[in-house]
Amino acid sequence: MSGFFEQLSRRGLVQDATPGAAERLNAGPVTAYVGFDPTASALHVGNLVPVMCLAWLQRSGGTPIALVGGGTGLVGDPSGKRAERPMLAVEDVAANAEALATQLGRFLSFEGSNAARMVNNADWLARLPLMEFLRETGKHFTVNYMLQKESVKSRMETGISFTEFSYMLVQAYDYWHLFTTAGVELQMGGSDQWGNITAGVELIARKEQKQAHAVVAPLLVTASGHKFGKSEAGNVWLDPARTSPYQFYQFWLNAEDQDAERWLRIFTFLPEEQIAVALAEHANDPGRRAAQRTLAWEVTALVHGEDEADRAARTSLAVFGGADIETDYAELAGTMPNARLSREELQAEPALVDVLVHAGLASSKSEARRGLQGRGFSVNDQQEGDVARRLSVADLRQERFVLLRKGKKNYVMLVIDG
Repeated sequence: MSGFFEQLSRRGLVQDATPGAAERLNAGPVTAYVGFDPTASALHVGNLVPVMCLAWLQRSGGTPIALVGGGTGLVGDPSGKRAERPMLAVEDVAANAEALATQLGRFLSFEGSNAARMVNNADWLARLPLMEFLRETGKHFTVNYMLQKESVKSRMETGISFTEFSYMLVQAYDYWHLFTTAGVELQMGGSDQWGNITAGVELIARKEQKQAHAVVAPLLVTASGHKFGKSEAGNVWLDPARTSPYQFYQFWLNAEDQDAERWLRIFTFLPEEQIAVALAEHANDPGRRAAQRTLAWEVTALVHGEDEADRAARTSLAVFGGADIETDYAELAGTMPNARLSREELQAEPALVDVLVHAGLASSKSEARRGLQGRGFSVNDQQEGDVARRLSVADLRQERFVLLRKGKKNYVMLVIDG
Protein backbone atom coordinates (compact mmCIF):
# COMPACT_ATOMS: atom_id res chain seq x y z
CA MET A 1 0.00 0.00 0.00
CA SER A 2 3.06 2.23 -0.01
CA GLY A 3 2.16 5.54 -1.62
CA PHE A 4 -1.58 4.81 -2.08
CA PHE A 5 -2.82 7.80 -0.09
CA GLU A 6 -0.19 10.05 -1.68
CA GLN A 7 -1.19 8.77 -5.12
CA LEU A 8 -4.84 9.65 -4.48
CA SER A 9 -3.80 13.07 -3.19
CA ARG A 10 -1.58 13.83 -6.21
CA ARG A 11 -4.40 12.76 -8.53
CA GLY A 12 -6.87 15.13 -6.90
CA LEU A 13 -8.94 12.33 -5.38
CA VAL A 14 -8.83 13.35 -1.72
CA GLN A 15 -10.91 16.08 -0.15
CA ASP A 16 -11.13 14.76 3.39
CA ALA A 17 -9.94 11.79 5.44
CA THR A 18 -10.31 10.60 9.01
CA PRO A 19 -7.36 11.16 11.39
CA GLY A 20 -4.75 8.48 10.93
CA ALA A 21 -6.03 7.32 7.53
CA ALA A 22 -2.81 8.18 5.69
CA GLU A 23 -0.68 6.38 8.28
CA ARG A 24 -2.86 3.27 8.20
CA LEU A 25 -2.86 3.11 4.40
CA ASN A 26 0.93 3.43 4.33
CA ALA A 27 1.32 0.66 6.91
CA GLY A 28 0.24 -2.19 4.65
CA PRO A 29 -2.56 -3.65 2.49
CA VAL A 30 -6.11 -2.71 3.43
CA THR A 31 -9.53 -3.89 2.31
CA ALA A 32 -11.82 -1.04 1.30
CA TYR A 33 -15.26 -0.60 -0.20
CA VAL A 34 -17.33 1.87 -2.16
CA GLY A 35 -21.12 1.78 -2.35
CA PHE A 36 -23.09 2.31 -5.58
CA ASP A 37 -26.73 3.34 -5.57
CA PRO A 38 -28.91 1.17 -7.87
CA THR A 39 -31.50 3.84 -8.72
CA ALA A 40 -30.55 3.46 -12.41
CA SER A 41 -29.53 0.48 -14.50
CA ALA A 42 -26.24 2.07 -15.57
CA LEU A 43 -23.31 3.98 -14.10
CA HIS A 44 -22.49 7.47 -15.37
CA VAL A 45 -19.21 9.38 -15.53
CA GLY A 46 -19.76 10.85 -12.06
CA ASN A 47 -19.42 7.31 -10.69
CA LEU A 48 -15.94 7.08 -12.21
CA VAL A 49 -14.41 9.06 -9.34
CA PRO A 50 -14.99 6.41 -6.63
CA VAL A 51 -14.37 3.65 -9.21
CA MET A 52 -10.91 5.10 -9.86
CA CYS A 53 -10.28 5.17 -6.10
CA LEU A 54 -11.03 1.44 -5.94
CA ALA A 55 -8.86 0.76 -8.98
CA TRP A 56 -5.88 2.64 -7.51
CA LEU A 57 -6.38 0.76 -4.25
CA GLN A 58 -6.09 -2.57 -6.07
CA ARG A 59 -3.07 -1.41 -8.08
CA SER A 60 -1.43 -0.49 -4.77
CA GLY A 61 -1.94 -3.96 -3.31
CA GLY A 62 -5.22 -3.43 -1.45
CA THR A 63 -8.40 -5.46 -1.85
CA PRO A 64 -11.41 -3.60 -3.30
CA ILE A 65 -15.04 -4.41 -2.58
CA ALA A 66 -17.75 -2.85 -4.74
CA LEU A 67 -21.02 -2.79 -2.85
CA VAL A 68 -24.21 -2.52 -4.88
CA GLY A 69 -26.93 -1.09 -2.66
CA GLY A 70 -29.77 -3.46 -3.40
CA GLY A 71 -30.89 -3.00 0.22
CA THR A 72 -30.13 0.69 0.86
CA GLY A 73 -31.61 1.48 -2.56
CA LEU A 74 -34.99 0.57 -1.11
CA VAL A 75 -34.60 3.36 1.45
CA GLY A 76 -33.06 6.15 -0.65
CA ASP A 77 -30.05 8.32 0.18
CA PRO A 78 -31.01 11.95 0.97
CA SER A 79 -27.42 13.20 0.37
CA GLY A 80 -27.39 16.07 -2.11
CA LYS A 81 -31.13 15.84 -2.74
CA ARG A 82 -33.63 18.65 -2.13
CA ALA A 83 -36.63 16.34 -2.21
CA GLU A 84 -37.28 12.71 -1.41
CA ARG A 85 -36.40 10.26 -4.18
CA PRO A 86 -39.26 8.26 -5.68
CA MET A 87 -39.27 4.81 -4.12
CA LEU A 88 -38.46 2.08 -6.63
CA ALA A 89 -40.11 -1.32 -6.71
CA VAL A 90 -38.10 -4.16 -5.14
CA GLU A 91 -37.78 -5.95 -8.49
CA ASP A 92 -36.50 -2.76 -10.20
CA VAL A 93 -33.81 -2.25 -7.55
CA ALA A 94 -32.73 -5.89 -7.91
CA ALA A 95 -32.52 -5.61 -11.72
CA ASN A 96 -30.53 -2.37 -11.52
CA ALA A 97 -28.15 -3.87 -8.96
CA GLU A 98 -27.42 -6.79 -11.29
CA ALA A 99 -26.75 -4.44 -14.22
CA LEU A 100 -24.35 -2.28 -12.17
CA ALA A 101 -22.44 -5.33 -11.00
CA THR A 102 -21.80 -6.28 -14.62
CA GLN A 103 -20.54 -2.79 -15.52
CA LEU A 104 -18.23 -2.52 -12.52
CA GLY A 105 -16.50 -5.66 -13.72
CA ARG A 106 -14.75 -3.63 -16.43
CA PHE A 107 -12.67 -1.65 -13.96
CA LEU A 108 -11.48 -4.15 -11.39
CA SER A 109 -9.63 -7.46 -11.56
CA PHE A 110 -11.48 -10.35 -9.96
CA GLU A 111 -8.43 -12.61 -10.02
CA GLY A 112 -5.19 -12.77 -8.06
CA SER A 113 -4.21 -12.50 -4.43
CA ASN A 114 -6.11 -9.22 -3.94
CA ALA A 115 -9.03 -10.04 -6.23
CA ALA A 116 -11.92 -7.59 -6.17
CA ARG A 117 -15.28 -8.70 -4.80
CA MET A 118 -18.85 -7.68 -5.58
CA VAL A 119 -21.40 -7.67 -2.76
CA ASN A 120 -25.06 -6.65 -2.56
CA ASN A 121 -26.20 -5.32 0.81
CA ALA A 122 -29.66 -6.75 0.22
CA ASP A 123 -28.06 -10.08 1.17
CA TRP A 124 -27.85 -9.00 4.83
CA LEU A 125 -30.21 -6.02 5.12
CA ALA A 126 -33.25 -7.81 3.68
CA ARG A 127 -33.26 -10.31 6.53
CA LEU A 128 -32.25 -7.92 9.32
CA PRO A 129 -34.95 -7.88 12.06
CA LEU A 130 -36.15 -4.39 12.97
CA MET A 131 -35.85 -4.88 16.72
CA GLU A 132 -32.29 -6.15 16.37
CA PHE A 133 -31.36 -3.16 14.18
CA LEU A 134 -32.83 -0.68 16.68
CA ARG A 135 -31.10 -2.33 19.66
CA GLU A 136 -27.73 -3.01 18.04
CA THR A 137 -27.37 0.08 15.82
CA GLY A 138 -29.92 2.76 16.68
CA LYS A 139 -28.93 2.93 20.35
CA HIS A 140 -25.44 4.14 19.41
CA PHE A 141 -26.65 7.37 17.76
CA THR A 142 -28.45 10.36 19.20
CA VAL A 143 -30.90 12.36 17.15
CA ASN A 144 -28.73 15.43 17.79
CA TYR A 145 -25.73 13.64 16.22
CA MET A 146 -27.77 12.80 13.12
CA LEU A 147 -29.20 16.31 12.80
CA GLN A 148 -25.66 17.71 12.53
CA LYS A 149 -24.96 15.73 9.36
CA GLU A 150 -25.23 17.82 6.20
CA SER A 151 -27.41 15.27 4.37
CA VAL A 152 -30.06 15.71 7.08
CA LYS A 153 -29.48 19.38 7.94
CA SER A 154 -29.94 20.50 4.34
CA ARG A 155 -33.39 18.90 4.23
CA MET A 156 -34.83 20.26 7.47
CA GLU A 157 -36.67 23.14 5.80
CA THR A 158 -38.22 21.12 2.98
CA GLY A 159 -38.78 18.06 5.14
CA ILE A 160 -37.30 14.59 5.36
CA SER A 161 -39.15 11.34 5.96
CA PHE A 162 -38.16 8.95 8.71
CA THR A 163 -37.24 6.50 5.93
CA GLU A 164 -34.56 8.79 4.51
CA PHE A 165 -33.58 10.03 7.98
CA SER A 166 -32.69 6.44 8.87
CA TYR A 167 -30.52 5.95 5.75
CA MET A 168 -27.41 7.09 7.60
CA LEU A 169 -27.82 4.31 10.17
CA VAL A 170 -28.43 1.67 7.51
CA GLN A 171 -25.22 2.65 5.69
CA ALA A 172 -23.36 2.69 9.00
CA TYR A 173 -24.59 -0.86 9.58
CA ASP A 174 -23.20 -1.83 6.15
CA TYR A 175 -19.74 -0.60 7.15
CA TRP A 176 -19.90 -2.42 10.50
CA HIS A 177 -21.08 -5.61 8.76
CA LEU A 178 -18.21 -5.53 6.24
CA PHE A 179 -15.71 -4.64 8.98
CA THR A 180 -16.69 -7.71 11.02
CA THR A 181 -17.22 -10.18 8.16
CA ALA A 182 -14.70 -9.09 5.49
CA GLY A 183 -12.06 -7.13 7.39
CA VAL A 184 -12.94 -3.84 5.67
CA GLU A 185 -11.08 -0.92 7.29
CA LEU A 186 -11.71 1.85 4.77
CA GLN A 187 -14.78 3.24 3.02
CA MET A 188 -14.37 5.68 0.13
CA GLY A 189 -16.88 7.82 -1.77
CA GLY A 190 -17.76 11.34 -2.80
CA SER A 191 -17.59 14.20 -0.30
CA ASP A 192 -21.40 14.27 -0.13
CA GLN A 193 -21.12 10.87 1.61
CA TRP A 194 -18.87 12.12 4.41
CA GLY A 195 -21.65 12.13 7.01
CA ASN A 196 -22.87 8.64 6.14
CA ILE A 197 -19.36 7.16 6.00
CA THR A 198 -18.18 8.69 9.27
CA ALA A 199 -21.35 7.38 10.94
CA GLY A 200 -20.06 3.92 10.03
CA VAL A 201 -16.65 4.76 11.50
CA GLU A 202 -18.44 5.86 14.68
CA LEU A 203 -20.52 2.67 14.87
CA ILE A 204 -17.45 0.45 14.52
CA ALA A 205 -15.64 2.42 17.24
CA ARG A 206 -18.58 2.05 19.65
CA LYS A 207 -19.44 -1.59 18.95
CA GLU A 208 -15.94 -2.99 18.38
CA GLN A 209 -13.67 -0.44 20.08
CA LYS A 210 -11.57 -0.43 16.92
CA GLN A 211 -10.52 2.18 14.37
CA ALA A 212 -11.88 2.28 10.81
CA HIS A 213 -11.28 5.03 8.25
CA ALA A 214 -12.92 7.19 5.63
CA VAL A 215 -11.48 8.92 2.55
CA VAL A 216 -13.72 11.04 0.32
CA ALA A 217 -13.07 12.64 -3.06
CA PRO A 218 -14.26 16.11 -4.07
CA LEU A 219 -17.48 16.56 -6.00
CA LEU A 220 -16.35 17.86 -9.38
CA VAL A 221 -17.51 20.94 -11.21
CA THR A 222 -16.17 22.15 -14.53
CA ALA A 223 -13.91 25.18 -14.86
CA SER A 224 -16.98 27.16 -15.96
CA GLY A 225 -18.86 26.18 -12.80
CA HIS A 226 -21.21 23.57 -14.27
CA LYS A 227 -21.96 20.21 -12.69
CA PHE A 228 -19.53 17.57 -13.92
CA GLY A 229 -20.90 14.69 -16.00
CA LYS A 230 -23.67 16.47 -17.86
CA SER A 231 -23.96 17.09 -21.59
CA GLU A 232 -26.73 18.71 -23.62
CA ALA A 233 -28.36 15.29 -23.79
CA GLY A 234 -28.20 14.83 -19.99
CA ASN A 235 -26.11 12.29 -18.07
CA VAL A 236 -23.08 10.79 -19.81
CA TRP A 237 -23.51 7.07 -19.20
CA LEU A 238 -20.97 4.25 -19.22
CA ASP A 239 -23.53 2.04 -20.98
CA PRO A 240 -23.02 2.23 -24.78
CA ALA A 241 -26.76 1.71 -25.29
CA ARG A 242 -27.37 5.05 -23.51
CA THR A 243 -24.29 7.04 -24.53
CA SER A 244 -22.50 5.79 -27.63
CA PRO A 245 -18.70 5.46 -27.52
CA TYR A 246 -18.52 8.36 -30.00
CA GLN A 247 -20.68 10.61 -27.77
CA PHE A 248 -18.65 9.48 -24.76
CA TYR A 249 -15.38 10.36 -26.54
CA GLN A 250 -16.80 13.76 -27.54
CA PHE A 251 -17.73 14.56 -23.93
CA TRP A 252 -14.06 14.34 -22.91
CA LEU A 253 -12.79 15.96 -26.12
CA ASN A 254 -14.95 19.00 -25.40
CA ALA A 255 -13.32 19.57 -22.00
CA GLU A 256 -11.97 23.04 -21.32
CA ASP A 257 -8.19 23.28 -21.08
CA GLN A 258 -8.20 23.71 -17.31
CA ASP A 259 -10.50 20.72 -16.88
CA ALA A 260 -8.47 18.51 -19.24
CA GLU A 261 -5.38 18.92 -17.07
CA ARG A 262 -7.26 17.94 -13.88
CA TRP A 263 -9.20 15.12 -15.52
CA LEU A 264 -6.07 13.51 -17.00
CA ARG A 265 -4.94 12.95 -13.42
CA ILE A 266 -8.31 11.90 -12.03
CA PHE A 267 -9.68 9.66 -14.80
CA THR A 268 -6.63 7.97 -16.34
CA PHE A 269 -3.83 5.73 -15.14
CA LEU A 270 -1.23 7.60 -17.19
CA PRO A 271 2.04 8.23 -15.32
CA GLU A 272 2.74 11.83 -14.41
CA GLU A 273 5.51 11.98 -17.02
CA GLN A 274 3.11 11.11 -19.86
CA ILE A 275 0.58 13.62 -18.59
CA ALA A 276 3.31 16.25 -18.57
CA VAL A 277 4.18 15.40 -22.21
CA ALA A 278 0.54 15.75 -23.30
CA LEU A 279 0.23 19.08 -21.47
CA ALA A 280 3.47 20.40 -22.98
CA GLU A 281 2.31 19.42 -26.47
CA HIS A 282 -0.98 21.15 -25.79
CA ALA A 283 0.76 24.32 -24.60
CA ASN A 284 2.82 24.46 -27.82
CA ASP A 285 -0.30 24.34 -30.03
CA PRO A 286 -3.57 24.63 -28.07
CA GLY A 287 -5.63 24.44 -31.25
CA ARG A 288 -4.70 20.78 -31.73
CA ARG A 289 -6.16 19.96 -28.27
CA ALA A 290 -3.54 17.33 -27.49
CA ALA A 291 -4.53 17.16 -23.82
CA GLN A 292 -8.20 16.63 -24.67
CA ARG A 293 -7.44 14.01 -27.32
CA THR A 294 -5.24 12.08 -24.91
CA LEU A 295 -7.90 12.31 -22.22
CA ALA A 296 -10.75 11.28 -24.55
CA TRP A 297 -8.89 8.25 -25.93
CA GLU A 298 -7.68 7.01 -22.54
CA VAL A 299 -11.05 7.19 -20.78
CA THR A 300 -12.97 5.78 -23.77
CA ALA A 301 -10.51 2.88 -23.99
CA LEU A 302 -10.91 2.24 -20.27
CA VAL A 303 -14.72 2.17 -20.44
CA HIS A 304 -15.40 0.78 -23.93
CA GLY A 305 -12.13 -0.82 -25.04
CA GLU A 306 -9.32 0.29 -27.33
CA ASP A 307 -11.11 -0.62 -30.58
CA GLU A 308 -14.06 1.64 -29.76
CA ALA A 309 -11.68 4.39 -28.66
CA ASP A 310 -9.87 4.16 -32.01
CA ARG A 311 -13.16 4.26 -33.93
CA ALA A 312 -14.37 7.28 -31.97
CA ALA A 313 -11.05 9.07 -32.54
CA ARG A 314 -11.20 8.40 -36.30
CA THR A 315 -14.79 9.59 -36.45
CA SER A 316 -13.92 12.76 -34.56
CA LEU A 317 -11.03 13.50 -36.91
CA ALA A 318 -13.27 12.90 -39.91
CA VAL A 319 -15.99 15.22 -38.65
CA PHE A 320 -13.96 17.93 -36.92
CA GLY A 321 -10.43 17.53 -38.22
CA GLY A 322 -10.93 18.17 -41.91
CA ALA A 323 -10.40 14.56 -42.99
CA ASP A 324 -12.16 13.28 -46.10
CA ILE A 325 -15.46 12.12 -44.64
CA GLU A 326 -16.80 11.16 -48.07
CA THR A 327 -15.35 7.68 -47.64
CA ASP A 328 -16.16 7.44 -43.93
CA TYR A 329 -19.96 7.77 -43.81
CA ALA A 330 -20.63 4.11 -43.05
CA GLU A 331 -18.20 4.19 -40.11
CA LEU A 332 -19.56 7.54 -38.93
CA ALA A 333 -23.07 6.10 -38.89
CA GLY A 334 -21.88 3.28 -36.65
CA THR A 335 -20.31 5.54 -34.06
CA MET A 336 -22.54 8.62 -33.73
CA PRO A 337 -26.24 9.13 -32.93
CA ASN A 338 -28.56 8.04 -35.73
CA ALA A 339 -32.02 9.01 -36.93
CA ARG A 340 -33.80 7.03 -39.62
CA LEU A 341 -36.15 7.74 -42.52
CA SER A 342 -37.51 5.41 -45.15
CA ARG A 343 -36.54 6.05 -48.77
CA GLU A 344 -40.18 6.81 -49.54
CA GLU A 345 -40.22 9.50 -46.84
CA LEU A 346 -37.09 11.09 -48.30
CA GLN A 347 -38.47 10.96 -51.84
CA ALA A 348 -41.46 12.98 -50.57
CA GLU A 349 -38.91 15.74 -49.77
CA PRO A 350 -39.65 16.38 -46.08
CA ALA A 351 -39.14 19.84 -44.60
CA LEU A 352 -35.72 20.23 -42.94
CA VAL A 353 -37.52 21.72 -39.94
CA ASP A 354 -39.41 18.45 -39.43
CA VAL A 355 -36.28 16.33 -39.93
CA LEU A 356 -34.33 18.33 -37.34
CA VAL A 357 -37.08 17.68 -34.79
CA HIS A 358 -37.22 14.00 -35.80
CA ALA A 359 -33.44 13.72 -35.37
CA GLY A 360 -33.56 15.27 -31.89
CA LEU A 361 -31.47 18.31 -32.85
CA ALA A 362 -34.42 20.61 -32.14
CA SER A 363 -37.15 20.15 -29.54
CA SER A 364 -39.83 21.83 -31.67
CA LYS A 365 -40.45 23.24 -35.13
CA SER A 366 -40.22 26.78 -33.77
CA GLU A 367 -36.80 26.02 -32.28
CA ALA A 368 -35.69 24.53 -35.59
CA ARG A 369 -36.88 27.63 -37.49
CA ARG A 370 -35.07 29.97 -35.10
CA GLY A 371 -31.91 27.88 -35.42
CA LEU A 372 -32.07 27.98 -39.23
CA GLN A 373 -32.63 31.73 -39.22
CA GLY A 374 -29.48 32.04 -37.09
CA ARG A 375 -27.60 29.62 -39.39
CA GLY A 376 -27.12 27.25 -36.48
CA PHE A 377 -27.80 24.04 -38.43
CA SER A 378 -25.83 22.35 -41.20
CA VAL A 379 -26.56 19.64 -43.75
CA ASN A 380 -23.49 17.70 -44.88
CA ASP A 381 -21.32 20.42 -43.28
CA GLN A 382 -23.02 23.20 -45.26
CA GLN A 383 -24.69 25.85 -43.11
CA GLU A 384 -28.39 26.28 -43.81
CA GLY A 385 -30.37 29.48 -43.34
CA ASP A 386 -33.53 28.74 -45.33
CA VAL A 387 -36.48 27.82 -43.10
CA ALA A 388 -38.28 26.47 -46.17
CA ARG A 389 -35.41 24.11 -47.03
CA ARG A 390 -36.44 20.54 -47.88
CA LEU A 391 -34.32 17.42 -48.01
CA SER A 392 -34.19 15.34 -51.15
CA VAL A 393 -32.37 12.40 -52.71
CA ALA A 394 -29.78 14.90 -53.92
CA ASP A 395 -28.64 15.38 -50.30
CA LEU A 396 -27.63 11.73 -49.93
CA ARG A 397 -24.02 10.72 -49.44
CA GLN A 398 -23.05 7.18 -50.37
CA GLU A 399 -26.70 6.70 -51.38
CA ARG A 400 -28.15 6.48 -47.85
CA PHE A 401 -26.62 9.04 -45.46
CA VAL A 402 -27.21 12.71 -44.60
CA LEU A 403 -25.02 14.32 -41.94
CA LEU A 404 -26.93 16.82 -39.79
CA ARG A 405 -25.27 19.20 -37.35
CA LYS A 406 -26.39 21.66 -34.68
CA GLY A 407 -23.83 24.28 -33.72
CA LYS A 408 -20.24 23.05 -33.77
CA LYS A 409 -20.42 19.82 -31.80
CA ASN A 410 -23.79 18.05 -32.06
CA TYR A 411 -24.00 15.65 -35.00
CA VAL A 412 -26.68 13.15 -36.00
CA MET A 413 -26.44 10.82 -38.98
CA LEU A 414 -29.70 10.52 -40.90
CA VAL A 415 -29.78 6.98 -42.26
CA ILE A 416 -32.16 6.13 -45.11
CA ASP A 417 -33.71 2.67 -45.02
CA GLY A 418 -34.81 0.82 -48.13
